[in-house]
Amino acid sequence: MKRRVLFFALAAGFLVLGFGALDARAGFVPLPTTLDQFVNSGGTSNGNFTTVSNPAAGELLKFSAFGYTQATGDPPPASGVHMAPFTLPPPPGETGIQFSGAFNAAAGVTADWVLSYRVDELTPGALINDAYLSIVGGIGGGTGRIDVSETITDLSGHEIGHLDAFINSTGVHLVDTGLILPPQASVLITKDISVVGGSAGASLSVIDQGFSSSVPEPSSWALLGIGMTGFLAFRRFFKKTPVA
Repeated sequence: MKRRVLFFALAAGFLVLGFGALDARAGFVPLPTTLDQFVNSGGTSNGNFTTVSNPAAGELLKFSAFGYTQATGDPPPASGVHMAPFTLPPPPGETGIQFSGAFNAAAGVTADWVLSYRVDELTPGALINDAYLSIVGGIGGGTGRIDVSETITDLSGHEIGHLDAFINSTGVHLVDTGLILPPQASVLITKDISVVGGSAGASLSVIDQGFSSSVPEPSSWALLGIGMTGFLAFRRFFKKTPVA
């Protein structure tokens, strides 16, 4: 009896170790950290991911498949882009990531970066249905411009939404929120970050990205249950029907 107990204890131990090894290979990186933990030296994804939880809103989001490229101007490099959890309490409730760094352009200089990633809602039954974008920066009273333009697509690459937050000499639109999306379990984000120095230079320091999710109404689950019950009954009928 003791040998049997010892055997099961050892088996359980190996099982736990096996799951631990899988988690290590998965590449989870906790926040806060810097973007270089998620991209390689070429700016493409290294397979690492992170999660952000907002219990008050019932959300658990996974952020993965990061990409970061510099089109023009000076860095910040990926190691200079800091990442931290970003949450807004409901209502409306937004869960996501805050990116901060020195996205600067001197007078007469234009700088541009592209930041991309994938977002998955891990809460069972919940779907992403809303997106939020806000920025913090300034143009020093000159003719510069800051523009963070974001395209949201489904996993097939079909565009389902667009957000834009900007600062310029004629107007300020720091927050773009309330974008209603077709409910998705996963979305792809491509963020174009443009900083135009103009006459006095321009600087972008913070980008807040959030999402809210919803769980389908009980009536939707009921319809799904009815449909599955009918399907199973249909299969049983055909299994019992004798072949002539």
